[in-house]
Amino acid sequence: MKHKILHWILLLILIMAGGAYAQEKAAAPTADTIQVKGLIIIKGKDARGKNTYKFYHDTAYARAKLAKNLHTKWFVVDVGFNNYIDRSDYRGAYAEALDVRNSYYSSPNASYGYSGTGLNAFAPRAASAPLTPDEFKLITGKSVNVNIWIIQQRLNIYKHKLNVIYALGVEMNNYRYARNITYVPGYPTKIIRDTVNFSKNKLFAEYLSVPVMLNFNSNPARPGRSFELSVGVMGGYLVKSRTKQISEERGKIKRTDDFNLNKWRFGLTSELAYGPVKLYSNFALTPLHDYGLEQYPFSIGIRFNGF
Repeated sequence: MKHKILHWILLLILIMAGGAYAQEKAAAPTADTIQVKGLIIIKGKDARGKNTYKFYHDTAYARAKLAKNLHTKWFVVDVGFNNYIDRSDYRGAYAEALDVRNSYYSSPNASYGYSGTGLNAFAPRAASAPLTPDEFKLITGKSVNVNIWIIQQRLNIYKHKLNVIYALGVEMNNYRYARNITYVPGYPTKIIRDTVNFSKNKLFAEYLSVPVMLNFNSNPARPGRSFELSVGVMGGYLVKSRTKQISEERGKIKRTDDFNLNKWRFGLTSELAYGPVKLYSNFALTPLHDYGLEQYPFSIGIRFNGF
């Protein structure tokens, strides 16, 4: 009797061990299955013998990541285009150009505001050829915005559906002018109409910036099918500015100066995303220049490697 019991126990152990081995062997990825973090790639062949690839999102991996409340991304990159909304007082600048006596009666600080007096001081023009918004027209397709966020973090607030996203990086803005204008550095800086035709005429401004956004994520466990909306504010400090002009008469000329640009920049920022496709937009609430021209820059584009 004892021998029969031992026989059955030994047989049961062998069956359980064999089943565990078979399960382990089935669970182990084959040579045709590759997993890169949350992405599973299965390689196969079609009826013609050609290689095929199928991609799956591992939701278990995504849910495991949700155990952490703080996530970090490195080197998030934006690529887009710049433009601005121009609210400068061109009519006041024309009136100022008509009445030369205003320079004797105006306040000493009047030239350093966004009034017609300030605009006429920054970009002086004769009344016979007044200043117009068309003079500062941009070539939109060549006014490129590139932002590099060295570090970006997302902090969970509520079930990973409501988060705070913040970052630190640099905004690099190129304003490519369609007209032949030139920034003349000095104190004060002036913008003049030039006598040559430029094949390239741009202003470059770089800011060290910090955006802070409130983020909504519709499906944190399945990032490939989630809708996201982020809105917030951003502050920046001007760290570099220069102009670059290319013409046949003068060749290539680069000038480095602050060019009457605002040192500080504050604005609104947002992001709209579905799965891996992410769009961003930034709108400045402070003018690009410190006085004279009242232009509010904005940029839109695509974000890479973001949350």
